[in-house]
Amino acid sequence: MTELWQLDGIAQAELVRRREVSALELVDAAIARIEQIDPKLNAVITPLFEAAREIAAKPLSPGPLSGVPFLVKDLGCAQAGVRQTNGSRALRDYIPARDSPLITRYREAGLVIVGRTSTPEFGNHSTTEPVLFGPTRNPWALDRTTGGSSGASAAAIAAGLTSVASGGDGAGSLRIPASCCGVFGFKPSRGRVSSAPGGESIGNLAIRHAMSRSVRDNAVLLDIAAVPEPGDPFFAPPPERPFLEEVGRPPGRLRIGWTSTPAIDTAIDPDCVEAVRSAARLLEDLGHDVTEAAPRLDGDVIIGALLAVWAAGNLGDALDCERLVGRPLEQDELEITTWELVEHGRSLTARDLLEAVAAFGATTRSMGAFFEDHDIWLTPTLARPPEPLGVLNRSSGSALGWQRMDSGFNPFNPWANISGCPSMSVPLHWSADGLPIGVLATARYGDEATLFRLAGQLEGARPWADRWPAIATDRSPRG
Repeated sequence: MTELWQLDGIAQAELVRRREVSALELVDAAIARIEQIDPKLNAVITPLFEAAREIAAKPLSPGPLSGVPFLVKDLGCAQAGVRQTNGSRALRDYIPARDSPLITRYREAGLVIVGRTSTPEFGNHSTTEPVLFGPTRNPWALDRTTGGSSGASAAAIAAGLTSVASGGDGAGSLRIPASCCGVFGFKPSRGRVSSAPGGESIGNLAIRHAMSRSVRDNAVLLDIAAVPEPGDPFFAPPPERPFLEEVGRPPGRLRIGWTSTPAIDTAIDPDCVEAVRSAARLLEDLGHDVTEAAPRLDGDVIIGALLAVWAAGNLGDALDCERLVGRPLEQDELEITTWELVEHGRSLTARDLLEAVAAFGATTRSMGAFFEDHDIWLTPTLARPPEPLGVLNRSSGSALGWQRMDSGFNPFNPWANISGCPSMSVPLHWSADGLPIGVLATARYGDEATLFRLAGQLEGARPWADRWPAIATDRSPRG
């Protein structure tokens, strides 16, 4: 018999609707697994067990995921009366007064929040190793990174703590951990999910969404989240139908361009090359038109221009912290890499930011031109399999050194953030020593539908739902 934790969210909610299990039973099962497994992972840094039990014991809002246990990344997504640290020692005692609109959407859909998951400080790293909470460990190998910045949410799903968890993506922060942990990660189009109560930011890189084991869970979570809020500066083109209805629809014969060559000078691990080559062969077998092709991109954009915008964002985060705590920050309240980014942000001129925005615009035009002749751009998600802990959170001596180091691991994901295109990491490959390796598929702006159709087809052709790390099934994991 399949245990509750092995079911996706839609299947769990269906059991609740049929009254075969109660929402409280689902929540208690999730809490039991968190208490049993998470001490080895360090993913859930703010348990909300008693509040979740109280909510689950009462009538819930009817919805496609009503009664399903849910974890929320501790970066934004404010919950009234619940600590929100953004991974920073500066905010270790900050407690928001009200729920964010996205949390309200999740609650209205019947999701039951059982805890908040760790994040690197301000979401900066491609790993989840904040000084405040210590490293989150990869369920497939406890000595390896989960990726970042949504790595703890990905680890929780991979280990079967919950079937779904929230995250965000500013330069790959949903897709990087999805690749490292062997789950499904999806970055929507810019403007698809409201940033309320916040407004626009320089470059508009980041967007909130979620990770899941199944494609259909991810689609229904986007249906839940993709609702405009008053004052939104823009919104992605309305979909033809709910995203959940796209999963299982034939994608048709797609024009797919693939490459394993990044726009910057960095080596790609042979396992990552094989992952995308194998996916290209599979897609060809499925009837798609597959050729080797890529957009014309300037690699300097994800070094210089992206660094300028990212550093300005870190300066904004630091100023927000000062506003919330009511005083200037102390040196020991931010990590060294964050201080380097904040100081780089302080050094920027208006010209630096104007040139960065112009470079982003040129990238967007180039991506748009590519999608005139292609429906999908296929690459490895990352340049390497999950790195050992302690590699990706180190200072490289400067903000520029850090950006070069991080981009060497993550050379493919940022282009979708810069251009606003939807993009997904699909868990199609594992290395010979058992480490997950994702394949990245990106589509034209506003075309999440094609990605969900393709993801459903790939999930059927090369299923991953029954592939679990040893820690999830009480066998000893590596590391």
